[in-house]
Amino acid sequence: MENSEKELLLKEIEKLLSFDGNETSVNPDYLQYFSLEELVSIREKLRQRHDRMVEENREWMRQFKKED
Repeated sequence: MENSEKELLLKEIEKLLSFDGNETSVNPDYLQYFSLEELVSIREKLRQRHDRMVEENREWMRQFKKED
């Protein structure tokens, strides 16, 4: 069961790493070196980075928005 959870986390991590449109893949052999908790931590840090980048992009776009 843990391996399937790790594989799901790896897919989420790959998706978060591909935020800029460039597909990113992580060698699944690395799963043996990471605990489930470590993968969850990596995913959460990437989610935070993703959310911060989205907000920064939103703020950047607001400066070009025409005021009514």
